[in-house]
Amino acid sequence: MLSPHLRLRHLRCFLEVARLGSLSAAAEALHVSQPAASKTIRELEEILGTALFDRSGRRLSLTAAGRVYQTHAGTAILDLERAQKLVRDPPKQRPRVRAGVLPTAATGLVPHAALAFRAAHPEVLIDVMTGPNWLLLSLLREGQLDLVVGRMPQQGNHEGLSFRRLYWEKVVPVVHRGHPLLRPDWDYGELAHYPLMLPPQGALIAAAVANWLHSVGIEDPQPAYENVSLAFGREVVLQSDTVWFISEGVVRPELESGALAVLPIRNDLLGGPVGISLREGGAPSPEAAGLIAAIDHAAIGLGA
Repeated sequence: MLSPHLRLRHLRCFLEVARLGSLSAAAEALHVSQPAASKTIRELEEILGTALFDRSGRRLSLTAAGRVYQTHAGTAILDLERAQKLVRDPPKQRPRVRAGVLPTAATGLVPHAALAFRAAHPEVLIDVMTGPNWLLLSLLREGQLDLVVGRMPQQGNHEGLSFRRLYWEKVVPVVHRGHPLLRPDWDYGELAHYPLMLPPQGALIAAAVANWLHSVGIEDPQPAYENVSLAFGREVVLQSDTVWFISEGVVRPELESGALAVLPIRNDLLGGPVGISLREGGAPSPEAAGLIAAIDHAAIGLGA
């Protein structure tokens, strides 16, 4: 337990004597008399029950106990000074906007919007979280996110939320540029002869992909991979004949650069709306409203 007799002057005096090695120099630095400084050090040593200085030489030097006490006393003084500064001059809270971003919006739409928003509002921190749809929507309901950008929530998972559509986005089968199926006369049945990468169970596009495959005669697909991550999917597709069913927005940069290609299919309904989910019943913060406006602008010309 801290001694009730210990005062801040004891610590300041001790640290100055330790720094200067002289009572007279410490007294001058503290604007007190030398007898007063000497009395303060004696009081501190009595409180601690041990000698802090070796007085045998011309200069005062710390004992082993004094060196230990110097380390902790110095830290304590610094902590108190920092605490005082924080109380007297508290740091200003930096404005921020917290956005949940699903894979379909993470490679083009939101980065473009974030860059435009930051150019206009450099003081605002853009806090981006990625993750599965259920997690981001839960955090949005709890107030830990300001908005979520991605596919429209499934029925039963949009309670307490509103969704505003930005555009319709296709789910596309993508392959590398030299894939054997990249020809005008390819047949859907040929998909059974190539490794498939499909959305995992629970992904918003999983049911649409499964229904489409069933409609073209692949009733029980056995995927080699389940994935919606661009980093993984891109490498696998580039290095194999895997056919990856994925939202167009996830791979848009790869399609535009020519790294990947889309197998043509006759079904524009293989897709869904992309937009912004918000909590019902409350207006977004000015920062969130600004990012939403930037997303609206970035979405112009995307999808349908």
